[in-house]
Amino acid sequence: MSATVTTAAAPPTTAGGPRHLAGTGALLRLALRRDRVMLPVWVLVLGMVVVSGAGSIDALYPTAADRAQVATSMTANSSLRSLYGPVYGDSVGALVAWRFGVFASVLAAVMSLVIVVRHTREEEETGRQEMLSAAMVGRRAPLTAALLAALVANTALALVITAGLAGQGAGGALALGLAIGLTGMVFATMAAIVAQLTESARLAKGLTAGVLGAAFVLRAAGDAGDAEGGSLLTWLSPVGWAENVRAFAGDRWWVLLLSAAAVLVQGFVAYELTGRRDVGMSFLPARPGPAEGRLASAGALAWRLQRGGLAGWTAGFLVAGLVFGGMVEGAADLVGDNEQARQIFERMGGAQAISDTFLAALLGLFGMVASLYAVGSVLRLHGEETSQRAEPLLASPVGRLRWAAGHLVIAFAGPVLLMLTAGTGMYLSYGRDFGGVMGAAAVQLPGVWLLGALAVLLHGAFPKAAVAAWGVAGLAVAIGWIGPALDLPQAVLNLSPFGHLPKLPGADMAWQPVLVLAAGAAVLVAAGLAGLRRRDLVAS
Repeated sequence: MSATVTTAAAPPTTAGGPRHLAGTGALLRLALRRDRVMLPVWVLVLGMVVVSGAGSIDALYPTAADRAQVATSMTANSSLRSLYGPVYGDSVGALVAWRFGVFASVLAAVMSLVIVVRHTREEEETGRQEMLSAAMVGRRAPLTAALLAALVANTALALVITAGLAGQGAGGALALGLAIGLTGMVFATMAAIVAQLTESARLAKGLTAGVLGAAFVLRAAGDAGDAEGGSLLTWLSPVGWAENVRAFAGDRWWVLLLSAAAVLVQGFVAYELTGRRDVGMSFLPARPGPAEGRLASAGALAWRLQRGGLAGWTAGFLVAGLVFGGMVEGAADLVGDNEQARQIFERMGGAQAISDTFLAALLGLFGMVASLYAVGSVLRLHGEETSQRAEPLLASPVGRLRWAAGHLVIAFAGPVLLMLTAGTGMYLSYGRDFGGVMGAAAVQLPGVWLLGALAVLLHGAFPKAAVAAWGVAGLAVAIGWIGPALDLPQAVLNLSPFGHLPKLPGADMAWQPVLVLAAGAAVLVAAGLAGLRRRDLVAS
């Protein structure tokens, strides 16, 4: 459906502000209450990952000479520049900004677009916004509340980073915090625009995430070709703006004005658009479906709903595999004679030759990320149920297990495609040991399946706690990503299923943990499906 100009009367002006913003405070409190778990987790985990980087870098490179040497070698490697950006200084703070700045900016953008779409288009899609709008709620109040919620989250994130890194230099810490927070707000306002254009929350998230991916690729391409960060491609990307603030290495405050200007312009456009359409409408008309249905089964419907997401993940894994594979040859030069760096890679990838250790560590990271896909794909069942789209389907001769099976096949087969795609990309750019690389990719699957199976159990038996699967998967990723760098005890590293898998290639294949994890996944799936058969459907 296309947008239509509204003729509904706006609520009268209240003491709380202009009539088109009436009710903003109440909606903001509602949004923060609904996100009272998600937002603190996002902010604290992301902020502490950045802050903890100072300690790990200081332990790895304790002297100025060590840091200068690693900065030179990292800047000379085009693959590393494309991944993290150039190194602009050799202080601990500058290396933290180099190592974590780009990825923290990307994750802040993801957090922000999820917040805004959740409290705008998703509310309209479920019909809740229409009920709220029947009260004393201004036309632009929902959008304002959503953007304010994103602003609260990004401000808190900037404060955590600033406070945590202040010991490395207050000015640099503030510059890095603002750069990351403003990048989040750039994509928050971008999501606000996209939410007006589409009538699907899923499509709004996908399109905004696609723009974010394109921004990352632009920055990567620009940095790969220019070690000084002056490439036009880098400056075309909001992620590149955050990098070019050069926190702890000159603090170019004026670059922050680019992000601030983008926030203001995009916010203005979003406000103009939201005032020109009715609730539930969109500016881009939805494509009409065929006159006769072409989906013959519940599995076909699940494939239709999830194929776009799987295609995007697969493309991302292929590109990442190509990039990471090109870094393997330079792994020995990257580590050099630094014993602490070698020990970190050994904790992640085993004590083999450094190239095999590096491959094992990278493919382990791919497995952790693939687990996020598995959890999200499983929880698509939860979304279909709470949005009440599953109820009419189950009222037909489609049983619950048959309905769930369509989504679960994709949730558990999808990671197989992702890992093999990543392995293929790494082999193409690495050029050696095809069997070893693909085996190392495949051996991560039992860990991925176990986390996906936990999501099945939570959705089937404890549906109100289903979203906790994200927390478990996030904890596994955090342990595997920063645990080795922080030299956490092995008992803590073993809390992640990936800590039990053999470190291929190079190490001996150990079948026992692989089979135990696979069997555990099967048991959890069976228990989850048994719970799904017995319980009532969840209301939104």
